[in-house]
Amino acid sequence: MHSALREQQSCLARHLRDPVRHPAPVGIEQKRLRLYRELLYGGIEALLAGSFPVLRKTLGDQCWHARVHDFYASYRCRTPLFSQIAAAFVDYLQGIEPDTPWQLELAHYELIESQVYLSDAEEPAHDPQGDLLQGEPLLSSTSKVLAYRWPVEQIGPAYQPLEAPALPTLLLVYRDAALQVRFARLSPMAYRLLAEVQGTGRQRLQALAADLREGLALLENLREQGVVIGTR
Repeated sequence: MHSALREQQSCLARHLRDPVRHPAPVGIEQKRLRLYRELLYGGIEALLAGSFPVLRKTLGDQCWHARVHDFYASYRCRTPLFSQIAAAFVDYLQGIEPDTPWQLELAHYELIESQVYLSDAEEPAHDPQGDLLQGEPLLSSTSKVLAYRWPVEQIGPAYQPLEAPALPTLLLVYRDAALQVRFARLSPMAYRLLAEVQGTGRQRLQALAADLREGLALLENLREQGVVIGTR
């Protein structure tokens, strides 16, 4: 009996995930099956639509639902947490033929926005008033420095580029004091200062052959915005 019940449950699960490929288990009326399918898919779709609003609008209803249906049917999540479904969707997108060339990067950008907004990470030990030249500047846990081939912060229903720009899109995504997620374009020097070069502020600026006064002004401005929280 236990084995039969388990097989019936597996059969039902396969059907609910992919009713086209897997027949329904015997003995369950179609009305109930349809309700189960709509509730389960609707829950996943609504969660993803809330996490990727720009991607959903830009792909359009037909393409979006086809993509979510395939994710729901074929991807095997390794976590039971609903809060991790968006990250699982981005992982799924990495393994498929994209619908558009910018699809994965736009999804990743929206995932980062959501993670920054929801983050409850504690800041590491730091000196809020530390000297940003003598010490090592430290970014807040709700600040992310990102680089993309596509201008993800501009893409939407009205702008869907076919070719990537010659220069990468360098972005700073951060949460301000009012708990709003903001973004700012970064110059190549600012990107390298925050993301690539290690050491004290002075060492980083010297490695970049940057003007110390201008570099310090940039770091101080970022501290005022809460992006740089001080020195390590």
